[in-house]
Amino acid sequence: MTVLEDRIEMADECDELTLDGLFESLERITPEGYKVEIVEGAIFMSPQRDTHWEIILDIVEQLRAKYPRNRVKSDVRVDYPGHLNGFASDVTLVKEDAEKDAKGLWNCKDVEFVAEVISKGTAHNDYGPKKTAYARADIPVYLIVDPYQGKSHLYTQPKDGKYLTETSVAFGTDVDAATTPLGLTLKTDEFPRD
Repeated sequence: MTVLEDRIEMADECDELTLDGLFESLERITPEGYKVEIVEGAIFMSPQRDTHWEIILDIVEQLRAKYPRNRVKSDVRVDYPGHLNGFASDVTLVKEDAEKDAKGLWNCKDVEFVAEVISKGTAHNDYGPKKTAYARADIPVYLIVDPYQGKSHLYTQPKDGKYLTETSVAFGTDVDAATTPLGLTLKTDEFPRD
């Protein structure tokens, strides 16, 4: 079956697109090593880069010093408020008592922390609609790591779809999230730049 035939079949089955239907179709055509997200109904596919992965791994290792493995996720789909928002965040920390729903997905209400590492082609999503969706979902701590700027941006205190607090630090300076629900300070001295 071709992609066009898949799309026609999907359109015939249901006039309204759903995140589940879109992801099901995309799983069949996504090349190995690529990450797919749907942001406000638009599909974004990006390859994994070394710099990107090294930063993600560094964050995961720091989280693992405090949290058990089953709470730390990477590139796992979570649906967020807004029109067709299915994100596969670079790093996600779920609550201790979080459970998957009947479809096998984590609920955004159970997410305590999200980190996104900027890619040139999708940076506007991380700073724009994804940040808004995370704030609307009341994700208490959102971290953007930007290897092009050599900076990390910490957003906290979500209210009415916006984060009230933003702290930016250059790579090499610790990201102090000790007083947030994350409860730790993240080291950035080994984050590579792009």
